[in-house]
Amino acid sequence: MIVVIPAYEPDEKLLGVLKDFSEQTTFPIVVVNDGSSEACRPVFDAVRSFDHVVLLEHEVNKGKGAALKTAFRYIGEHFPADESVLTVDADGQHLVSDAMRVANRLREHPDALVLGSRKFTGNVPFKSRAGNAITRAVFKFCTGVRVYDTQTGLRAFSAFRIPEMCALKGDRYEYEINQLIHCTKNRIDIVEEWIDTVYIEENKSSHFHAVKDSFRIYKVLLLGTSFLRFVASSFASFLIDYAIYAILLGILSQFIARDELQSLLSVIGARVVSATCNYFFNRYLVFHAKDARMSFVKFALLTLIILGIQSGLTAGAVALGMNKWIVYIPVQLIVYPLSYLLQRAIVFREGGR
Repeated sequence: MIVVIPAYEPDEKLLGVLKDFSEQTTFPIVVVNDGSSEACRPVFDAVRSFDHVVLLEHEVNKGKGAALKTAFRYIGEHFPADESVLTVDADGQHLVSDAMRVANRLREHPDALVLGSRKFTGNVPFKSRAGNAITRAVFKFCTGVRVYDTQTGLRAFSAFRIPEMCALKGDRYEYEINQLIHCTKNRIDIVEEWIDTVYIEENKSSHFHAVKDSFRIYKVLLLGTSFLRFVASSFASFLIDYAIYAILLGILSQFIARDELQSLLSVIGARVVSATCNYFFNRYLVFHAKDARMSFVKFALLTLIILGIQSGLTAGAVALGMNKWIVYIPVQLIVYPLSYLLQRAIVFREGGR
């Protein structure tokens, strides 16, 4: 097991981390100075005094992701391929006892990415608790995979994964989200081990920028998963759907007096046409589920369920007095997110996972 510690503008807490690991383990440690200022030079000079510690340095700040990849490449070049990698933050918020539990879980699941996940109990800064809750929800919605602590820096994986970890995009905090997305796309198990939630001085030493880094993370989540492709597919299907709906409504209004019946029949006809287009869009362009078993049958059944919900909402809204030409739009805003979740979880869930 090789410990990796990316460090930007660290203080004495980094030396405390190295002292704890040196006293309680025999793990080699790779520290990366990610372009810290000269004021931190005494800290890094002290880092060199530890046995079994290698110090790598960036001339300028490149970001946490870049620092991690620098360490991974070094390990890939200087250590055997059957080793393991354990990443730890430099601010003293990961206990050696927790790191050891994460390392032990990796021995049980050598093909997995193991996360040291915090439960966020006790005295946790509000922005940290809220930020993780929001990211957790967005990650679950976009990928269908539940990860409790998406932002933990305590992670472990087998060294044979170093080439793929180095190939991932992202040089800053978004890199760690890219790790998780990579695992969901490639069916790599994500195993979580509960660890203590430790925040020192209200997490003042964190270099996470709430707005800028959050934007990077959510951009990766939206662009790196199937969600935006589904939005585009849904929008194209919606245009087809609404066009057919309007045409049928115009035709049926000449023959049927009741507005509710006009809307109901128009919904059914429009949905049959748009659902067929939507199936092929989603199978081949959104979820890339070329080997999805029984996907057409599942999609047809799901379409009937969504159609029932959509028709009921539309007819009910018209009966309550809503404009029959306008009501279709808010109804679609309700059923399309539901359809996305069900299609990803049931229809195009390849390999039964």
